[in-house]
Amino acid sequence: PSSRERCYGDNEARMRSLFAQVEAYFNEYLPRQRGASVHTIRAYRDALTLLFKFVAEQRHRGIASLQLSDLDADAVTRFLDHIEIERSNSPATRNCRRAAIRGFFKHVLRNDLAHSQQYMRVLAIPAKKARQKPATYLEAVDARLIIGMPDRRTHDGWRDYTLLLFLYNCGARVGEAAGLRWDDLQLPAPRQVRLRGKGKKERLLPLWPETANALHRLRGVTRSADSQCVFANRHGQPMTRDGIAYVLAKHTAAATKANPALGRKRITPHVLRHSCAVALLQSGTDVTVIRDYLGHASVATT
Repeated sequence: PSSRERCYGDNEARMRSLFAQVEAYFNEYLPRQRGASVHTIRAYRDALTLLFKFVAEQRHRGIASLQLSDLDADAVTRFLDHIEIERSNSPATRNCRRAAIRGFFKHVLRNDLAHSQQYMRVLAIPAKKARQKPATYLEAVDARLIIGMPDRRTHDGWRDYTLLLFLYNCGARVGEAAGLRWDDLQLPAPRQVRLRGKGKKERLLPLWPETANALHRLRGVTRSADSQCVFANRHGQPMTRDGIAYVLAKHTAAATKANPALGRKRITPHVLRHSCAVALLQSGTDVTVIRDYLGHASVATT
């Protein structure tokens, strides 16, 4: 073959290599090796989509013609500056996009050592300094005020009460509560629950007697005896993240009438997770224990 044909063949191989790496990253590595959640995969997908579109426009080519060699440190840096300046992304959002891109380049580095210097320069791009906002949390009296709002004389009210109590007791992520099944619970002593967190990591947490009793009664009034999900909607299906957020917002609005200061906070299910952590800290629990309680990989996150 001529030199031009060889060059064309090399470029075609690099093009196939880029999209083969992308496909393997999203179909194999993230879900199967990392155990990444659907939400993490979606966030990483969106970050790489924006990157590819930006680089293609900069190169005046279609996305389908991009090669791994196009994704160098200069291109990635320009992209990060672009989303911060042109798209008005905050430094925190910029850092999240950077983290997603880094994850992909770590994957590529493991599979294409021949171009490791290019990938290492991308991985060396520093994070942008961003002011850390203090975590929003509720003091115990306010958390209890919200938990006590549902009308426990009704089925839905008892479900809402049990759900909010469970979130505060366990510091569970909203996805962990949505996916909770009856066989994850041990309601007789020693009362405990098995939660499946990020990366499909499991952890056992103690349940307060109050929480175990509420769950026991909820099981007795569950509309569908065949349902395996603990927190179900009126159709017997697992509650969604939005459904859980709606329940909390509804009862927070009711609690605001008793304590108007709650109206000045944005209270989400994750705030109950923060509130659980702060309650543990205030009770003298060591931060490494709180790390394990929350299912964090690093104490720095805690």
